[in-house]
Amino acid sequence: MITIEQIAKKFGGKGGKEGEVVALEPFSQEIRQGEFVSIIGPSGCGKSTLLRIIAGLETPTSGRIVLGTSGLKRPVGFVFQDAVLLPWKTVAENIRFPLDTSGVPRSKSDRKVQELIDLVGLAGFENSLPKQLSGGMKQRAAIARALADDPPILLMDEPFSAVDLLTRETLNDELSRIWQKTGKTILLVTHSVEEAAYLGTRVMVMSPRPGRLRKTFDVDLPSPRGEETKRSAAFLDLVGELRKMMREMTR
Repeated sequence: MITIEQIAKKFGGKGGKEGEVVALEPFSQEIRQGEFVSIIGPSGCGKSTLLRIIAGLETPTSGRIVLGTSGLKRPVGFVFQDAVLLPWKTVAENIRFPLDTSGVPRSKSDRKVQELIDLVGLAGFENSLPKQLSGGMKQRAAIARALADDPPILLMDEPFSAVDLLTRETLNDELSRIWQKTGKTILLVTHSVEEAAYLGTRVMVMSPRPGRLRKTFDVDLPSPRGEETKRSAAFLDLVGELRKMMREMTR
């Protein structure tokens, strides 16, 4: 689904290397269709930059990204740290916005919007404005909007970092349910080791800047996951191993 071929990214340093910042050193990776890949690493290691390159929002300095769905008009949906909802539009109108810009007929888009509202658990809030929503509800709306064009790939850049712990855990369960129901390929950037292990089928660990892939962990945990998963020895062992690696990298 996603092939990362020797991707590297540098910022600044125009006219020379002075002031140049190496965000990503060359590395390669394959993301298979239907995988849920969590990406963790110290702040500034290029995690968000990698997502933006995959989405086409940044141009790599070298290397390339190959999407298995590159022939599609919109192969990627993006959920940012901030929900970035249009404040003058209702929940339904925000979710419909990508469909309107794509010229989808209203009769068809209405059905799709309602399906997505039901999928993310926002039934009853279709006509609410963003200012009337909690942080978690805003992110649910943002996820629904990212799915409106039915992209096979969903990129998520710390989407739950601004919500409280209880809401975050609820949204983790909701996201896991959405992934299992839709079969999307998901890449999630997070600073939470527990979140990465709980949601992912694999965890990519990035090194401190200049960012590069340090190690990839396969997550051998059954699905669907829940509170029993978090109490299991396999989950606790994985979290412990990830934490140990993160501590060693930041010493």
